[in-house]
Amino acid sequence: MIVQKYGGTSVADTGRIRSVAGRVAGAKQAGYDVVVVVSAMGDTTDGLLAMAEELAPSPNARELDLLLTAGERIAMSLLSLAINAAGYPAASYTGSQAGIITDTAHGRAKIIDIRPGRILQALEQGNIVIVAGFQGMSTALDVTTLGRGGSDTTAVALAAALGAEFCEIYTDVPGVFTADPRIVPEARKLHAVSYEEMLELAASGAKVLQLRSVEYARTHGVKVHVRSSFNDDPGTWITEEDVRMEQAIISGVAADNSEAKITIEDVPDRPGIAAAIFRAVADEGAGVDMIVQNVGRDGKADVSFLVPKADLRRISAVMDRVLKEFGAARHLIDDDIAKVSLVGAGIKSHPAVVAEMFAALADEGINIEMISTSSIRVSCVIRAGDSERAVRAVHAKFGLGEDARGVRDHE
Repeated sequence: MIVQKYGGTSVADTGRIRSVAGRVAGAKQAGYDVVVVVSAMGDTTDGLLAMAEELAPSPNARELDLLLTAGERIAMSLLSLAINAAGYPAASYTGSQAGIITDTAHGRAKIIDIRPGRILQALEQGNIVIVAGFQGMSTALDVTTLGRGGSDTTAVALAAALGAEFCEIYTDVPGVFTADPRIVPEARKLHAVSYEEMLELAASGAKVLQLRSVEYARTHGVKVHVRSSFNDDPGTWITEEDVRMEQAIISGVAADNSEAKITIEDVPDRPGIAAAIFRAVADEGAGVDMIVQNVGRDGKADVSFLVPKADLRRISAVMDRVLKEFGAARHLIDDDIAKVSLVGAGIKSHPAVVAEMFAALADEGINIEMISTSSIRVSCVIRAGDSERAVRAVHAKFGLGEDARGVRDHE
C-alpha cells in the first residue's frame, strides 16, 4: 500500500487532474493499493478566504472551516471521476468520512485519531481511495481544517494509520534542495534528508513540506518521498538517518519572512515574569521562536521574540495587557525582518561552520540582529530586504551547489 498526495498546482485544472489520474492508475497497475490525498485546485482556498473576509473581516471560525474545506471536496470528486472514467474503480471521501478525528481548534486543528475502517473496506473492494486533505471532524462533530499545508499532514497521518510502505508527496518542485532554486539557481537537489534536518528546514522557512507533517512522519516512522508531479524523476527521501545516506556537513539554507519581532522594553527583572509573558502568548495558540533577553540593568530588562505575522494583531493586544500587569515600559513591533538558517547534521561536529556563516553575512555587509542555534541549525535574524542576498552568500560560502567541496564529510 502507498499513500500519494497531490498539491494544488498538481490538480490546478482538468488537464492536470487527468494527468494525476494516469499516474495513480499506473501505481495501481504496478500492484499497489493506492490511497490519494488531494489539495484544493490552484488558488481555490485563497479565493474562498478572500470572499469570506470581504463579507466578514473576522469570519466565524466554524463557518470558515466549513467553507474552506469545499475546495478539497471539489478536487477529490473530480479526480475520482477521472479515475473512474479511465476504467479504474475509485471512491472519494471527505476527511470526516475517512475517519480523521481532530481536536476542536478551528483553523489549526490537530489530528488526534484516525479510524480508517471505511478506507480499508473500500480498498478491499478493489477501489482506489481518494481523500480530501486539510480537514477532519472534531470531537464536537464539527468540520475542522488543519492549517496551511495541512494536506501533507493528512497524507502522512493516513500512511501511518494504514501501515503504508511509504508516502509520496507530489508537488511543483522535484524535491528538497540546498536552497530555494528560485533564489539560488545553482541549488542542488538532495537524494535524502533525515527527519531532524527536514524538521529544521521546514521550521526555518523551507516550504516543501508542512512542519507538522514532518513531525508526524518522524514520530510514526513514515518514509516520505518528495517528488515532482510533472515528471517521473526520483525526488528526495525523508527518512531515519542511516549509514547509507550521504554524509553532508550542511544540508541546506532557508529563509523565512513570515515572522515578526516583538520587543518588550523595561520588563521587571525578577523570577516569574518571563513565564507569565509566554504563558499569555501560549494561551493565544501562537508559536514563539528565538527568545532573547538582555542583561538586566537597574532592575529592568528587555525581552525580544519572534511570532508569526498572522498572529501579530492578537499577540499585540496580549502584550498591551501584559505591560499594564507588570509595569513594563512599552512593546515594539518589527515586521520587516527575515530569519536565515543554515541546517546540517555536521554543524555539531564542525565548530567553524558558525563562524563561516557569520563571515559570509559580514562580507555582504549584512547585520545580524538575533542569533539562535541547535545542534544542527544556526539561525540569524536580519533585515527582510537582505534575505535573498544572505541566502545566496551563505549557499556560496559552503559550496552547496557543488557535488563535493564543502558538502560531504571525508569519504
